[in-house]
Order: sequence, then structure tokens, then C-alpha cells
Amino acid sequence: MEYWLNLTLFKMGFWLTWALIPIVVEIIPAFFSIFRLFLKNLRHKKLEMPDKMPFISVIVPVYNSEDTLYRCIQSIHDSTYPTELVQVILADNQSTDSSFEVFSRAHSHFSDMHMQLIHTEQGKAKALNSAIYESIGTYIFNIDSDGVLESHALMNMVLRFENDYDAAAMTGTILTQKEQIKTQKGFFRKILNKNEYFEYAQAFLSGRVIESDSNQMFTMSGAFSAFRKEALLNTFMYSTSTVGEDTDMTFQIREKLKRKVVICSDAIFYIEPINRLSQLYTQRQRWQRGEIEVSQEYSKHIELKNFFSNFLIRRMIIDHTFLFPKMIWIFASIALLFFRYSVIMMAMSYFIIYILYVVVALFNYVCVRMLLRDFTEERRFYTRLAWVALTLPIYNFVVAFIRFVGILNTMTEMAVWNTKKFDDEVGSVRSVFKEDLQRVKETRK
Repeated sequence: MEYWLNLTLFKMGFWLTWALIPIVVEIIPAFFSIFRLFLKNLRHKKLEMPDKMPFISVIVPVYNSEDTLYRCIQSIHDSTYPTELVQVILADNQSTDSSFEVFSRAHSHFSDMHMQLIHTEQGKAKALNSAIYESIGTYIFNIDSDGVLESHALMNMVLRFENDYDAAAMTGTILTQKEQIKTQKGFFRKILNKNEYFEYAQAFLSGRVIESDSNQMFTMSGAFSAFRKEALLNTFMYSTSTVGEDTDMTFQIREKLKRKVVICSDAIFYIEPINRLSQLYTQRQRWQRGEIEVSQEYSKHIELKNFFSNFLIRRMIIDHTFLFPKMIWIFASIALLFFRYSVIMMAMSYFIIYILYVVVALFNYVCVRMLLRDFTEERRFYTRLAWVALTLPIYNFVVAFIRFVGILNTMTEMAVWNTKKFDDEVGSVRSVFKEDLQRVKETRK
């Protein structure tokens, strides 16, 4: 009896303290949020058509986009929004490929569309800022040149603006192109792409919808966002001092202008899926750096006591601070084995947490299917991926580890758009390990 009491109160109690962190910080709040989202989705309000459709401007930053630019322009042209009411501005920021030739071909083929190309300084933020001053539309859209619009995306977003006069800025739903996922070769890449698709679907059609409901969206997507022109011109424009210019713009509109930022869940923009783990590594580190840079800028005058009233504090503590103990689990698991902690006990703890994450993913899955009600093919594809809920916790843990490295790199390196590549990081770790091993050998001599 004394043995079991000791095991329960001391060893198991200590370990479960670590295990409770994701349950209290992530899983329980997720259940409450999903329940709210589910109830909201039951009420599907139809938007009213305005008497006169407004003129809009679509900005496409272009940098070495010859392989994808034509399809992007075609998706704008083939949109259900009236072509004569669309101004398209391609902001070429120092491309060195044949992007201009692609523009010329598209300009000739889609001659009924108002389209122009401007040359800007290098950098996405500078390209966007230059193009904004050329825009004449009531609403200004930004889309990436390596993606394509769902045919109703522009129309649905304009209707949302016209029916919600408080909305100053809006982000669309980002999904990876299912056609490319279907044709992807290699078992690992297919698994990676399907988890990425599942992640995007749940991040936008669950996570951002919940944030939008209380005007607490952390970041609009840089790949597809839209603004009321008058609101955009009242900001300091896109920041050129951070890699998270989309997050910075979100905070400018909500925190400085005190305006509303929302998501239009039925405005979909399709991006290319990642090709390999190294690409995911570079991408997520860049996102992490951008989040930290913007958070530092806007958290100078906030206090911890406002945890429940200030969403930025909650986001920073939950999304960043608790990332460290999550990573420590890995090393703690190894270390605790030397203190004779039960392998079975720790394995059971991990399994219980894993099952809870799977349950959260399944609840999100149900909500996402509801929001995809008007997109038959997309909903059918997503439905067939229900099994990804079993692998998503592992995928998310890998992403969390990448973000953890991103935090460390942000603290020790200068800000650059392209972060260290995965192979370079592995090479650095290998070199440090060899040097440490050599020192150990020398001390034994």
C-alpha cells in the first residue's frame, strides 16, 4: 500500500503535472470554443445583394512568379464578380525571371480586364504599399501570385463587406490545392500534404472563425485579405521592418484604428501545398518570427493581470510561453527514466493526451464540414480525410518543435525574410555535437 501511495502522490503526481498543461491550456478551451462555433454554424444567414456592386482593386505582388502567375490572373478573370468592376495591379518587386512575359500574354488574352503592371522596390510590403496608392477601388484585395481564387471568393467577400458596415478588414479562407495533393508522389509527401490541408481547414474554418466572432483575430492571411480603402489609408501601411507584415496590419486596424477585423469563411483562396519538410521548416520559422516581432511591438503597455480581458496576453502565454514545457516533455521523458519512473505510466499519459487531441480534431472536423456546406467538392475531399485526425497531433507536434526553434532563432539572429534552411540547421547541430564529443575525448586523455 505504501509503495502505491508513493508512486501515485510523488512520481505519478509529478509527471501528471506536466501532462495536465496541454489539457488545461489547450484542450479544455478548445472544447468550449468548438461548442460555441457549432451553435453559431446552426444559424446560416443569407447575405443581401446591394443595389449597385462596387468597383474593387485586386493587388498581386509578383516576384519570380512565372510558373503560377497566369493561373492566378485567370482565376481573377473567371471570378463571378463582374470583370468590368475589377482593377488588377501586378506589383513586380524586382523579378528576375519571365514574369513580365507572362503578364503580357495574360494582358493580351484577358483584354476585357483592367490590368496593369507596376515596378516596385524588392520586398512584399514595399510592393503592396506602392500598389495601394494606385488602387481606385472601394475595396482593396491582396492575393499571392502562387495561388488561385475560388470562383465566388471575390463576390462573397464584397457581399460580406456590404452587409457588415463595421468590418474594416477581412481575411479569406486558405486551403491547399486538392488537385496537387491528389497527384503528389511519395507516401511521406502525401501524408504531409494531407495533414497540411487538414491543418489549414481547421485553422481558418474553426480557429479564425472563433477569433473573428469576438474581434480577436491575431493575423489576417497575407495570401488573401481585403480592406475598405478608407480604413487602409488611415494605417501606417504595411510595415517593412518585420517579416510579419500581415500580422502587423491586423493589429494596426484593430488596436490603433479600433476597427473590426473578420473572416469571410466562404471566400476561399487555394495555395500550393508544400513539397518537403524543409519547406515547412523555413515557412513556420518565418511565421513564428513575424508573430514575435509584432507581439513585442504591441505588448509594451499590457500587464499580466489583464490575462482574461486582453486576448494578446492569453495568446502570447498559451501560444508561446507554454510551447517550452511542451518541448521539455521530450527531454523529461528520457531523464525521468533514469529516476525509475514507470515507462508504462508515461506512455499511458502520452496516449491519453494524444486521444484528447484526436477528439479535439474530430470536433473541429465536424464544424469545418458545416462551413463547407456550399462547396460540394471541397467538402467531399475533406470528408475523405477524416482519418487525418489520427495523425494531426503528431504533425502539430512537429510544427510546435519548428516554432520552438523559431523562437530561439528569433532571439539570437537578425530578422531576414528567408530563415535558415533545415539542412543548414542540421549541419550546425552536427558540427556542435562533433565538437562537444571531441572535447569529451580530450578531457579523458
